[in-house]
Amino acid sequence: MTRSSVTIRIPTQLRDCCAGASKLVLDAATPREVLEQLGQRHPELLRSICDETGSVRRHIGLFVNSDLVQGRGLDKELSPGDVVSIFPAVSGG
Repeated sequence: MTRSSVTIRIPTQLRDCCAGASKLVLDAATPREVLEQLGQRHPELLRSICDETGSVRRHIGLFVNSDLVQGRGLDKELSPGDVVSIFPAVSGG
């Protein structure tokens, strides 16, 4: 697989984990590789996204463009210009 330059959108709630950045640009072949690189560069951010087993937490939505990519989608090949968005669940009452 070829690595592509992709943009990762960081939600407001997680920006403290990556020096306040609202987006990051990485070269990665798959969403799984994006997560691996985030773990190397911003371990606190990765801990907020993934559990101890490396699975995306249930209350986090991980999207490539408009497609939810949890589970098997983590191995989907990325294309240049794709946007990976992280969405924490919103709840309230």
